[in-house]
Amino acid sequence: MTQKRDAARKLFVLDTNVLMHDPSSLFRFEEHDVYLPMITLEELDNNKKGMTEVARNARQASRNLEEIVGGELSCLEDGCPLAINSNKHISGRLFLQTQAVNVDLPMLAGGKADHQILGVVWDLQKKYPDRPVILVSKDINIRIKARAIGVPAEDYFNDKVLEDTDLLYSGMKELPADFWDKHSKAMESWQDAGRMFYRVTGPICKSLIVNEFIYYEYEQPFHAIVRQVEGNTAVLEVVKDYTQAKHNIWGITARNREQNFALNLLMDPEVDFVTLLGQAGTGKTLLTLASALTQTLDKKIYSEIIMTRVTVPVGEDIGFLPGTEEEKMAPWMGALEDNLDVLNKSDEDAGEWGRAATQDLIRTRIKVKSLNFMRGRTFLHKFLIIDEAQNLTPKQMKTLITRAGPGTKVVCLGNIAQIDTPYLTEGSSGLTYVVDRFKGWTHNGHVTLVRGERSRLADFAAEAL
Repeated sequence: MTQKRDAARKLFVLDTNVLMHDPSSLFRFEEHDVYLPMITLEELDNNKKGMTEVARNARQASRNLEEIVGGELSCLEDGCPLAINSNKHISGRLFLQTQAVNVDLPMLAGGKADHQILGVVWDLQKKYPDRPVILVSKDINIRIKARAIGVPAEDYFNDKVLEDTDLLYSGMKELPADFWDKHSKAMESWQDAGRMFYRVTGPICKSLIVNEFIYYEYEQPFHAIVRQVEGNTAVLEVVKDYTQAKHNIWGITARNREQNFALNLLMDPEVDFVTLLGQAGTGKTLLTLASALTQTLDKKIYSEIIMTRVTVPVGEDIGFLPGTEEEKMAPWMGALEDNLDVLNKSDEDAGEWGRAATQDLIRTRIKVKSLNFMRGRTFLHKFLIIDEAQNLTPKQMKTLITRAGPGTKVVCLGNIAQIDTPYLTEGSSGLTYVVDRFKGWTHNGHVTLVRGERSRLADFAAEAL
């Protein structure tokens, strides 16, 4: 490495878990250089077997490495350019460890892989005192050890959609008290097919997003959804009030403002993709199932409901499950059963026989599928519900949403505070990713549900524990 050229560039030493988490991480360091210790390649090799996401990523990382290094073994000393294929804008280089490093780190005894990586970083710091050498790892413990011995260490942030999930789009905005004073000049209003529209002009319109809900909670409450935004002008449509019993959906009425917004999205045939975030007991699954049943059985818009979820256990696994795909998924679908019980009891007049008949009809129209067999499928005129979507990676999310054929609606439900998958954080979850990427698209809607409606016990537990 030439000292003068490199003084301004950082040298990032990658831990194996970064490559196994994101195989394209090699191309994410722009003008800076990347260094791979030999133990990293060894660990990649050990993890390449199998059909898991990690094994697939390990194999892809190895393929990327071969493309970068190519047949030119001579470039290993000076570094191989990372500017290959569609990554021509990158000016950094890749270095592989070509010499043994004998560093004695007295605090870290033994030949553990983490300690060998730390030894390599320590050695590089001594070799290149003029340039910043930084260890990049998804493993918290190695980062703590690194700082303890005076080695700079960072997490891999490139996969994070947002640094701070508090900034995540909530799908709604509160209007200030002086909204009508500033925006009612030259206001137009009209009705179309029983729906009320307003065209308003003013400073707030610039910051509005298509299909975002707005609410004004002063002397005359006003709840609407943004349908168009052009410069300083916006078209607002007054939302349907699902809190009233006459507008109930399969016997369910909205219990709060956010639930009302969610039902407006779920019942809108023009909205193909809906994301609902919210903690336990906010009614995500119940509202989605009620609207799915109404549109499948009563309105006949969709031919059937497909429900799927990530099978990540909360505690220890209970071993293999017997039966067909549907039977194996049954223990994971307790949430579905609970909600169907509520929906079935909402019909007061049907009597015992009527309810049993309805239950059988519902069961024939709801299919429970495992995520593992989704690749290559196309769903036509289906209502697809992806539950516990916070445990999906952005790549898995893409695989699922691209299954949607004509006339299919996809609804993703989840709580980003309840991620059970290792390596996924609130910032890098597939659910955060789709909420951020889809906002502003005319056929997308998002609502963050806030108030728990399960029971006073569940609400207190969610806050206090």
